[in-house]
Amino acid sequence: MNVDEALLVAAKELAARTRRSLGDVVDDALRLLLAERPADRRGAVRLPTFGGSGLRPGVDLEDKQALAELLDGDGADARAAG
Repeated sequence: MNVDEALLVAAKELAARTRRSLGDVVDDALRLLLAERPADRRGAVRLPTFGGSGLRPGVDLEDKQALAELLDGDGADARAAG
């Protein structure tokens, strides 16, 4: 696990000030963060969806290069038509 150096220094200072272990300080911080998560989900955003039948034939979401070429091609077609 990598921890930002400034956060680690602050956590160590808090641990020393409160006479607790660094692990206890990190545990408490994670508990607070994770306790906030359910509240975040209550206000979840619903994204609009539109009709359609899914992906175009031959589109492979795992092939980034092919997707980039497909998108570049669509942009060129749209510019030529407009």
